[in-house]
Amino acid sequence: MRNLASLVFAGGLVFLLLALGAQLALGTPPMRVGSEILAVAPQEVGAANIVTAVLLGYRGFDTLGELAILFAAATAAGVVLGRRRAADVRRDPPGGEVLRTGADLLFPLLLVVGFYVIAHGHLTPGGGFQGGVILAAAFFTAILAQPARHLSHALIAWIEGLAGAAFILIGLWALLEDGHFLAPLLGQGVMGELISAGTLPFLSLAIGLKVGAELAGIMAHLSDAEAPDA
Repeated sequence: MRNLASLVFAGGLVFLLLALGAQLALGTPPMRVGSEILAVAPQEVGAANIVTAVLLGYRGFDTLGELAILFAAATAAGVVLGRRRAADVRRDPPGGEVLRTGADLLFPLLLVVGFYVIAHGHLTPGGGFQGGVILAAAFFTAILAQPARHLSHALIAWIEGLAGAAFILIGLWALLEDGHFLAPLLGQGVMGELISAGTLPFLSLAIGLKVGAELAGIMAHLSDAEAPDA
């Protein structure tokens, strides 16, 4: 039955793609919005990275929905893995000297790279989502090298909550000032410079902290989850 259901699903998906493809004229681009955005985004937003302008400006509601989905996934993982290890349960031994030393060296480097990617998201490829993953990887590396380390769940929750609230408050501020949710404020500046694109760098920072905190929280729950009975 499982193989039959998978076959039916695959067949339906292929049929849907063929039906959509049949409606497109050969040689005609299926999307025309991109060219319009490329034409007006530099003047309206002031971001050299048009992808960031789209994510945080033109489709800000979609980005907010993606953050909500990530929050729901992290919360569900925390509920499932919420039980702590018993005090008498032996944890995995720490890694060797080379692994622990390498993790200690990589931790500050990953933090610097993560914040660099976040801060330059409106200038170069990258931004809040990518930088947040790099920030979380710094804590992943530290915990994998020394499983006995603890991450503060309270601190992670505070960072995640404040970052999410900042994102929404900036959006509401733009809605009141400009009439559009997440419209860039504070002036565009000079495109290509670090201080430019208005409030987009602040939105990118909020996303990076929220994504990093949520992923680090999942890792903390995995580290603290109760070990199975031997």
